[in-house]
Amino acid sequence: MLRYHKGSGIPAPSSMKTIYELTHREAQMILSVIQTECQANNQGAAIAVVDTHGDLISFLRMDGCGLPPIQIAINKAYTAARERKPSGAIGDASRAEQFPLTNFGDLRYTGWGGGVPIQVDGVTVGAVGVSGLPEADDVTIATNAAAVLSNR
Repeated sequence: MLRYHKGSGIPAPSSMKTIYELTHREAQMILSVIQTECQANNQGAAIAVVDTHGDLISFLRMDGCGLPPIQIAINKAYTAARERKPSGAIGDASRAEQFPLTNFGDLRYTGWGGGVPIQVDGVTVGAVGVSGLPEADDVTIATNAAAVLSNR
């Protein structure tokens, strides 16, 4: 535990900021929402939930989902978390402004839609990535799932 000592240069607790973190339980809740929707439509998808840094918290590969969507879902969530905006918006900007996604210096960045930041009280706490369905469906499902926490 970080302790405050007068004159130590460590800021007093009252000046520290509060950081929101996405819990495993909340990540599982998001997975469950998507799983239920996909099962109702007899679809299989890969679903990734990451923290604010893009590190994986929870993942699900549903029955009927191929292998490539596994890494793609993780990368979509990673991109959305790191940039605090949907992965598709990053891709749109990349195409419009003609800069390659490799300019970010990380090959995990992707411009495909389906990665959406999860925000609570206007603060990004993580992101969800969905892959394995048509891109428009990935986007819709991820957007609806991300809204579950912001609507609480």
